[in-house]
Amino acid sequence: SPEQVNVTSYSDTTAAIIILEVFSGMWINVFIITVLCMGWFKKKLLNSNEKILMLLGCCRFWYMWVAWIYFLLLVIYPNYLYVDPIYQLVISLQKLLNYLDFLVSACLCVFYCVKIANFRSSFFIYLKVKMDRIVPWLLLGSVLFSLVTGILVYDITDKALCNNLSSTCQGCFWKAGIRREEHFLPIFVISGFVFVTSFTAVIVSAILLLFSLWRHKRNMQTNSMKDLSMDAHIRAMKSILSFFIMYSINFIFSIMSVIYSMKNENHVKSLLAVFLYAFPGVHSLTLIFSNPKLEKAILKILQCVKRKFCMR
Repeated sequence: SPEQVNVTSYSDTTAAIIILEVFSGMWINVFIITVLCMGWFKKKLLNSNEKILMLLGCCRFWYMWVAWIYFLLLVIYPNYLYVDPIYQLVISLQKLLNYLDFLVSACLCVFYCVKIANFRSSFFIYLKVKMDRIVPWLLLGSVLFSLVTGILVYDITDKALCNNLSSTCQGCFWKAGIRREEHFLPIFVISGFVFVTSFTAVIVSAILLLFSLWRHKRNMQTNSMKDLSMDAHIRAMKSILSFFIMYSINFIFSIMSVIYSMKNENHVKSLLAVFLYAFPGVHSLTLIFSNPKLEKAILKILQCVKRKFCMR
């Protein structure tokens, strides 16, 4: 029964809006990947910041690609979503890539904090020195964790759907909802753990960087000196604060989506989905304008487009 598996809980209008969001978000992240790859081929290396941005752009691109295919099927060929195991694959892939997005985004904030903040703690100095070596392991750990959770989500979703279908076939309609919630409870726990852990990392990074900026500014005023690291502090702080605001809103909406996922309030779920699918594209756009290399590349493209229109 379609109501039991709750596949098509979005209206055609909501699905069309999300299709436009994810399509534009895909191209934004394609731009990030393309610019970084071109720089990689020229210099034959990627720094730690670019490695994080590359993985973040890739996981967001594939997340939006899966979402784009899903909502296209939802609008054009909704019956295909009932074919086993398409629904399970879509859900598990989306969860895998969404978890990876959260974890890699948190890694980016931690990287900015460790590289730019100034603390005299021996542990913090050790992290600053070893951060370039730690980043690949953090990214690998994020990928492996997301992969394992994606496999678990597929297994849980498959069992939940099978049990729900068997329970409805036996006439136990009132038990189906309870059994479904019992099976999906591990997914809620995993989602909550990923969201809370990554959000905590973002909060701690923002607080530490803000404290470092305040202390650095106070020392400069005392010594009547100017330091170039002040600009680095401010740029990183703007980037992390903008990310922190968006991340906070996204965190709230993500938790709400977990809460409302088992309820029949489709209007609320549609509103949450519209925002959650817009976040990766919007945040990637802010990353472009906070990174000198990406900002320079997009400004060149905009100037070329402007010249072509002016010539016409």
